[in-house]
Amino acid sequence: MSKISAAITAVGAYVPDYVLTNDILATMVDTNDEWITTRTGIKERRILKEEGKGTSFLAIKAAQDLLEKKQLDPKELDMVIVATATPDMPVASTAVYTASQIGATNAFAFDLTAACSSFLYGMSTAASYIESGRYKKVLLIGADKMSSIIDYTDRATCIIFGDGGGAVLFEPNEEGMGLQDEYLRSDGIGREYLKIDAGGSILPTSQETLDNKQHTVFQDGKTVFKFAVSNMADVSDKIMKRNNLSGDDVNFLIAHQANKRIIDATAKRMELDEDKVLINIHKYGNTTSATLPLLMSDYENKLKKGDNIIFAAFGGGFTWGSIYLKWAYNSN
Repeated sequence: MSKISAAITAVGAYVPDYVLTNDILATMVDTNDEWITTRTGIKERRILKEEGKGTSFLAIKAAQDLLEKKQLDPKELDMVIVATATPDMPVASTAVYTASQIGATNAFAFDLTAACSSFLYGMSTAASYIESGRYKKVLLIGADKMSSIIDYTDRATCIIFGDGGGAVLFEPNEEGMGLQDEYLRSDGIGREYLKIDAGGSILPTSQETLDNKQHTVFQDGKTVFKFAVSNMADVSDKIMKRNNLSGDDVNFLIAHQANKRIIDATAKRMELDEDKVLINIHKYGNTTSATLPLLMSDYENKLKKGDNIIFAAFGGGFTWGSIYLKWAYNSN
């Protein structure tokens, strides 16, 4: 009997309608289009404006897009994982609500949180459940409403983040396609450099924490950039060497879209041609857990069965890693 591997067999995505351009941001904080584009590669980002709609709205829309394209009955799903840094609310799982809303009545569900590495860690988790042989269809969603935790008077962070959601379906594969290898890392040293101070168990919400704006993202940009550049490039290089892959063997790099300069540094270390580096940061900014599935959705028509794809991400905490996956289908 062939070894079961976990392959991605469908993708879906959703981004909100409202477009927050660099020019609009320039009316809110002291910045301009050239400054933002040069330092980040971002031109615009999508923002979920509707009141009362949170990350689950993005997750549900992305899941429905996938189910419709795949013509899949949601009752066939065994599991739903929502990778997110911005759950709808504490305690009550966003994934559980999402699963119910899409009609996945036979699935169990849970959230997975590892900042910008959430979806990458989710790929490892979903694949492990498939490889166990006990589950046949695992829906992994990456979704974040980053606008809910951003201070739009802080130009260091408000220029970076956007809202969005993406989804992939993992299924068993006996042709050798799917997840081949992973190299996942973490280091608690990062806790001080990228965080939200208040609202957790250490510093519960109070009038003082609200007055001090301690419920929005704080980022020490220079430190995070330095760690991200070195570590994302390092794990991508390691996973290639471990699998005897050269830059010529890799068809595409699907990297977390945090900063164009970080992506470029990773690609350079991997000795990849520019046309193998998938980019959409200019359209969406950093959507945290949604960047990897949004890339797969945007470039799905370019991905061919058997393609060698390297995934890479870096996030707060710090969390980071790389995954080597063989693409399992042709979409057109």
